[in-house]
Amino acid sequence: MKIKSLIPFALLLTMGMVSITSCQKGDLINNPNVAGSSSIVPLSLLLNHLTATLIRSDEQPFGYTSVADQYIVANYSYYRGTNTYNLGNSADSYDILKYALKLEQQATAQLGNQTNKYYALGEFFKAYSGVWLSQRVGDIPFSQAGDPSNLTPKYDTQHDVYKAALAQLETANTLIGALVTANPSLANTAIDANSGDIFGLTYQQWQKVINAYRLRILISLSKRATDNTDLQIPQQFAAILGNSTKYPLMTGNGDNLVYRFNAVNRYSTFSLGLNPYNNFANPGSTYINIETSTSDPRLFVTSTPAPLQISGGKAIGDFSAYVGSDINQAQPALLTNSNNGVYSFSNYTRYYVSATGANAEPFVFIGYSEMCFNIAEGINRGWATGSTSTWYNNGINASLALYGLTNGQSLTVTFPISSTEPSINPKNLKQGDTWGTATVDLPSFMAKVAYAGDNAAGLAQILTQKYISMFNNSGWEAFYNFRRTGIPAFTQGGSGIGTPNNLIPRRWLYPASEGAYNAANNKAALSSQFGGTDDPTKDTWLTK
Repeated sequence: MKIKSLIPFALLLTMGMVSITSCQKGDLINNPNVAGSSSIVPLSLLLNHLTATLIRSDEQPFGYTSVADQYIVANYSYYRGTNTYNLGNSADSYDILKYALKLEQQATAQLGNQTNKYYALGEFFKAYSGVWLSQRVGDIPFSQAGDPSNLTPKYDTQHDVYKAALAQLETANTLIGALVTANPSLANTAIDANSGDIFGLTYQQWQKVINAYRLRILISLSKRATDNTDLQIPQQFAAILGNSTKYPLMTGNGDNLVYRFNAVNRYSTFSLGLNPYNNFANPGSTYINIETSTSDPRLFVTSTPAPLQISGGKAIGDFSAYVGSDINQAQPALLTNSNNGVYSFSNYTRYYVSATGANAEPFVFIGYSEMCFNIAEGINRGWATGSTSTWYNNGINASLALYGLTNGQSLTVTFPISSTEPSINPKNLKQGDTWGTATVDLPSFMAKVAYAGDNAAGLAQILTQKYISMFNNSGWEAFYNFRRTGIPAFTQGGSGIGTPNNLIPRRWLYPASEGAYNAANNKAALSSQFGGTDDPTKDTWLTK
């Protein structure tokens, strides 16, 4: 699952859509690999491509997003890369859009209508592709994308991209809902019997994912909730919560959109070649400090104590023994501290010993826990009625359940690194040997994070617990939530950030090909948004 090329928006779409008579290896649009007419592309194969490539390598556990989200801090660039926020030119989502458009085209031609399940899913993927790129860079070509006669599509404003995406998600949910209403047995039937959907969701589970994703988008628009009344942001939010028949929502972790690793698509510490190198990255202080301050038992599962703290006499279950790495520091200093046992490490036996991630928590991309926190945030903001504390606690409990945590549970913590240095490994333990145990105390934790009420303090709690729940999950969402709200406060200002002002950028630069192949429209978009300069320090309409 590599980052897609930066072929310009219009050209990339056109290559797959002008003709499908030529064969091109690896391209389902140009090479349907089906006997007979080359104009027929199996719908399951198109859906398989979309679901298989939805999640990119940098969005997976221990990928670059884990650093950008400050869950992980690299201390050695050769093996783990840098900690710099040099976001650079954005990748694109054109492949997703191209295949979504083709899925809709083929579904219409083959099934004779635009009310079928494949057309509905095409609407979801179109919305996803537009939001994915727009939230990175701002205005993008969207409404004119895919027209083979127009190689220089105009840029839609970010406002219009989001408005269109929300409408497409409404359509997707409505179409699938109508199919279920007409045949209720479909609700619990896999939406694609030919394995086109790698997530294995039923019709109704896809509705739940679509609606949870729509809630995510609406929450991401919180800064525009009152000054763009045409978007009806609070009203859409309330409508979804107020009609569970029309808008079914996730009811538990069983409805999560989960990416499953296997022998081919290996767990990311293996696919990225990191499995021998647990000692070249440490959990970040942004993440660790929140968990130690609240006595969060998830810390015992994801991380280990700092070796120097344990050799100094502290117990494995002592939260003060867990020390996060500081992303502000330069890597040579981070490596020295890490080698000296100053910092905590990731749980080696959980994340580094199985090529399929068998020991790790599921990789949730759109999930119930996040949905609960998004609902809690919306109610806190006054967008809908309901019990904020109930949704907040549901989100926490769903996250705890992903780790299999129960009160009184004894957790085995293993030694995280290969080191024979007596000051940090006086018992001469091998990597993966039992180091000690820690006991889960859920009442103590829940008391410390008890909801403060529908006020600013309560909102901060919701956002903070959402951040913790997204550890090694949900791609860039933790970063986007920080960018939107400033909560939790990410560490910045030091040389480790690697930007000219040592501050975290507010956006990516446009894909380089846009300036080369759609220059006039790109220039106009830069002028209208950022004063003519592709400036990563400036906010887009979404976060101003």
